[in-house]
Amino acid sequence: MKLKNIDIEERMKHYNVQGLSITWLEDGKICGAENFGILEVGCNRKTNEDSIFSACSISKFLTGILVIKLVEDGLLDLDNNVNDSLISWKVPENDWTKNKKVTLRNLLSHQSGIQDPEGSFPELNSDIGIPTMVELLEGQTPYCTTPIDVKCEPESEFHYSDAGFCIIQQLIEDVTEKPFQQVMNEQIFNPLGLSNSHINMTMLEVDAPNCSCGHNKKGELIDGKYPIYPYPAASGLWTTSLNLAALVIELMNAIQGESKLGISESLAKEMITPQRGKSWTGLGVFLEGAENELEITSLGWGVGSQCMMVAFPYLEKGVVIMTNTELGVHQLEGIIGEIYNSFLS
Repeated sequence: MKLKNIDIEERMKHYNVQGLSITWLEDGKICGAENFGILEVGCNRKTNEDSIFSACSISKFLTGILVIKLVEDGLLDLDNNVNDSLISWKVPENDWTKNKKVTLRNLLSHQSGIQDPEGSFPELNSDIGIPTMVELLEGQTPYCTTPIDVKCEPESEFHYSDAGFCIIQQLIEDVTEKPFQQVMNEQIFNPLGLSNSHINMTMLEVDAPNCSCGHNKKGELIDGKYPIYPYPAASGLWTTSLNLAALVIELMNAIQGESKLGISESLAKEMITPQRGKSWTGLGVFLEGAENELEITSLGWGVGSQCMMVAFPYLEKGVVIMTNTELGVHQLEGIIGEIYNSFLS
């Protein structure tokens, strides 16, 4: 798996991409990384292996790993009613929850019956500040003005949901009695040595030499420069392609029974198993294919950035592609898709 039949710099110019970082895996190991372009248009900060990008919704893959670790440790259960452990906020009971209760499995696979209100969960507005998860879930902030509740029976329908991952975050904080960021540092980042990975970044932290600014599809700097999303479990991850590749390797190792985090083979495989009859969704990841050809993906797309993680866990190969430009088209239809297809060819 390596770059071939593609002129990266020419394609970056074609798509107005300012900065790009790629790391690829073979035999369950990082076997190469390449970095192109700059971190901020008009500046000379070049992209390198320590460059930190907004991963947006790839955060959900990271949160899935954390949940599996806490399930392994006996702090969480995939199939219990989450209201049994939630303290600060509860999923409102209604007609849709009479027969089936919302579980972690439902939330991770976007099958909880929760649907994000239209226009909710935008990027950070510095004039408003960072909301708490309880304020969000109660509909008390401009980021989400409608209280979150169940709109259809759990497991009956698939609805991609940031709100569901906000519930997961609150559950983890209630159970551990620690801030989500601290739990992530203690359970994932520190044990795996992911020193360039951060969750719940502040504007002060991202305004650093190795952090990438966001750009629109014309290659212009976005307003505010940094696309921060104040929902850590759903979309708050800032990381490098190398660190993200290391997280993929941890999942691959766990599937082989060799997890550094102590995740069992059975739970790791559960994460990449189709959930409740939906062939395309696992726990925090999306699926395609089966058996040895199983492909898992996680996509990140937000204001000023776009990225993709793809892995074939049983073939022990994969690629992480991160950009600091919002391409305006689905990942597979732009430069990310061209790079992905280059690796597969």
